[in-house]
Amino acid sequence: MNNLKIVFMGTPDFAVATLKTLVENNYNIVGVITAPDKPAGRGRKLNESAVKEYAKSQNLTILQPTNLKNEDFLNELKALNANLQIVVAFRMLPKAVWQMPKYGTFNLHASLLPNYRGAAPINWAIINGETKTGVSTFFIDEKIDTGDMILQEEIKIEQDENAGNLHDKLMTIGSKLVLTTVSSIEKGDVKTIPQKETKNIKTAYKLNKDNCKIDWNNPIDHIYNMVRGLSPYPAAWCTLINGDENLDVKIYSVEKELIDHPLENGAIVSTKKELKVAVEKGFIIIKEMKLPGKRTMDIKSLLNGYSFETNAKML
Repeated sequence: MNNLKIVFMGTPDFAVATLKTLVENNYNIVGVITAPDKPAGRGRKLNESAVKEYAKSQNLTILQPTNLKNEDFLNELKALNANLQIVVAFRMLPKAVWQMPKYGTFNLHASLLPNYRGAAPINWAIINGETKTGVSTFFIDEKIDTGDMILQEEIKIEQDENAGNLHDKLMTIGSKLVLTTVSSIEKGDVKTIPQKETKNIKTAYKLNKDNCKIDWNNPIDHIYNMVRGLSPYPAAWCTLINGDENLDVKIYSVEKELIDHPLENGAIVSTKKELKVAVEKGFIIIKEMKLPGKRTMDIKSLLNGYSFETNAKML
């Protein structure tokens, strides 16, 4: 049996579930590395990461380096005397950090590697219309998400599931997969296999304003999957032309209707209870949307206080 002393690295809610699982299973967490506090909101009040909040509640040692290559930080990390490091939703580590512990540094990634390496694996799996995804643990090496695989677990993606629902499912099964991985390292029977490099590996590109914009000329299924894959965050968006108004709107929930029609792509059809956008071979029915400066609303509530002109369209 290996006597483990663990440093945990992570920042968002997704990482908290794993840290909590390790703590509740009485693993010795000698330190937690998380992002520096960030100013947020109108008062620019410093916001602590979800991982920091949980680590504080458990009286764990916390380090918040701005530069992972900084000598003072590396010395502090070394002083924790960890023999295993676990990374969940953190930034890329320099070699000096991931090589430090005796039993290595492993990462939990929310995809079936080697597919969807990168920043937004949950979103892109849905955007691309995948029917399954999962979680993988692997030992970190010099590139992003390419190290030798330890364990993997697969789950189904439901047809109407959005990124928020899938995130929560993967967060739970991911924390269990980390526990199994740690147990294997602890027993000294961990086995790894190299990731298979093929030509058709799909990438989980970082999300930005450009790749979150809806193109209403795309196939109906692509638009439907895109809205699901970007909901609730960061949200798919487009420009609404309504009379003299040009508004950037966010769309959170849609349904699709397959039907022939003579309308141009992007044309809006609205009643007192329904809002739909013409696309090739049908309509995208908007169920939840946000106008600039307003809260997110279901479509009936929005139509109570906002009207669409006959020639309104989405661009």
